[in-house]
Amino acid sequence: MKVFISVDIEGATGIASFSQCGRADSSHYDYLFARRMLTGDVNAAIRGAWAAGADEIVVKDAHGNCKNLLVDELEPGTQLISGFYPRDDYMMDGLDGSFAAAMLIGYHGMAGTLRGMMEHALSGSIHRYWINGQEAGEIAVSAAIAGEMGVPVVFVSSDRAGCAEARETIVGVETYETKQGYGKYMGRLKHPSETWPAIEQGARQALESLCEPLVMAGPITMRSEFHTSNECDMAAKLPFVKRLDAYSVEASAATVRECHRLMLAAFQMASNGRTAGD
Repeated sequence: MKVFISVDIEGATGIASFSQCGRADSSHYDYLFARRMLTGDVNAAIRGAWAAGADEIVVKDAHGNCKNLLVDELEPGTQLISGFYPRDDYMMDGLDGSFAAAMLIGYHGMAGTLRGMMEHALSGSIHRYWINGQEAGEIAVSAAIAGEMGVPVVFVSSDRAGCAEARETIVGVETYETKQGYGKYMGRLKHPSETWPAIEQGARQALESLCEPLVMAGPITMRSEFHTSNECDMAAKLPFVKRLDAYSVEASAATVRECHRLMLAAFQMASNGRTAGD
């Protein structure tokens, strides 16, 4: 059984703010701590997958510049996809139909989630996001990409709000909440002595009784509302997007993966507008 694990960081054990979980620079003073906590969560999921009978496990580091996990600190036998390259499936790069199941570790709630710790959309430029008129975040996008390949997302670890979102989005998914948000940058955090055994157990149970893939029938329309109009100005230069208003564009395609690829290009263009006028 081949298992794919996509890894974000905001929903990981012990982390409460972006200042902790960005990347290795002076603005993120606690990054090494966050990296250690995240690695513990991922290793717990890996152990659960081995226990459930996995014979191949691929981990996709999918946060920021995608260089958060150190391969020598992962459980032996694991393969790691590390580093950033603008491939089509982004957080699910490396997944294909040969995998029996996927898991999302350390994910967070979508933008606008009440009491969602570090809730946000798919990119720093984005305020809110929709798929076929339904508000969505990284959990839904990753699950839909996997579902289009016939692969079910069977387990999600996140904060309480993110776990609730996962259960509303993916029928039959197993979840585990590492913390309970009181606000965007405050929450009640569980100790790793509790979270790591629970993630291991949850991952094992989820793989022993697979849920169905999340399948979104096409055509697919994705809409992005950016934080500023100048970000939208840049995204709207792409010929395949339709501008809706000062802040929003949308794109349509036959499949989730194709539409997602178009929107990734729009996100990249929008990022060029963040510093316009500086």
